[in-house]
Amino acid sequence: MSTTGIIRRALYPGTFDPVTNGHLSLIERACNLFDEVLVAVAINADKTPLFTPQERLELMRASVAELAEKDQVRIELFDGLLADLIKNKQAVAIIRGLRAVSDFEYEFQMALMNRKLAREAETVFLMPALSWVYLSSSIVKDVSSNRGDVTGLVPEPVAEALLRKFPSR
Repeated sequence: MSTTGIIRRALYPGTFDPVTNGHLSLIERACNLFDEVLVAVAINADKTPLFTPQERLELMRASVAELAEKDQVRIELFDGLLADLIKNKQAVAIIRGLRAVSDFEYEFQMALMNRKLAREAETVFLMPALSWVYLSSSIVKDVSSNRGDVTGLVPEPVAEALLRKFPSR
């Protein structure tokens, strides 16, 4: 907790379809910067995720269980405007991951819009550990759907869930 007694809460929103070790890298790093990280598993009508919202929520919970036990991480489903969630949860920051320069333009536009709608929160851009810079949920789904091994790219519960979605021939 900060010296003022106020919890410095950050939001890490995303679809997390599925959660990868890159996501976990960002969550761990955010825990070093903030008292609490709220992982907001987004329901996005514009996307067609592989996993249902409830499955994504449960996979995230299983993946961050150790951090959640220390009361550093909370996980919630989220549907709607991020600015509303920021205000409702009294967050001071939005965590966003940047893997490459190609991510920056979209993330920059979103950060500016969030600043306009919720001035009380700053967007904090974090890079995953170098070993996860290339990793995305889309790549994991592509590898898994083509019967590739995703061991070591995703937490074990996610690897098991992907095997159920894409069983071997």
